[in-house]
Amino acid sequence: MRVAVFPGSFDPITIGHLDLIQRASKLFDKVIVVVLMNQNKSTLFSIEERVQFIKDMTKDIVNVSCCHGEGLSVHFAKKYQACAFIRGVRSIKDFEYEQTLALFNKELDDTIETVVLYSDPKLAHISSSAVKEMVRYGVDVSLYVGEHIATLMHHRIVGESL
Repeated sequence: MRVAVFPGSFDPITIGHLDLIQRASKLFDKVIVVVLMNQNKSTLFSIEERVQFIKDMTKDIVNVSCCHGEGLSVHFAKKYQACAFIRGVRSIKDFEYEQTLALFNKELDDTIETVVLYSDPKLAHISSSAVKEMVRYGVDVSLYVGEHIATLMHHRIVGESL
């Protein structure tokens, strides 16, 4: 069985992430989306909430599962005998970051490949950070994260219901 791990903070998951998950699910027998704790990031949603959002958005993709983890993604991939990491790239800036990450991961375990999926051009501008910023200015972001997550974001960032 060919298992791939898609690690990230997913705060929150966007339709761009979902597109990558759907595409990866066609390439691998199993895709494990892992929400990793990043000590350097302040998050809007708890790790449990983020896992639930992903589970809700991927419930119809039978070979996708989601969980959370700590530490290096390479350790998580080894634990689940994954052969690949899934990484998404929207821009040159993303590419440079992902290339550095891939090189470190290759040094840590050269049996795990990094598979880069380029964003759909229609979704390349969408990021969790940009979506949070739009909410701060009162923009409805439900097209980017779904209605439920958009409502929760608005409540947490602005402090009122939509």
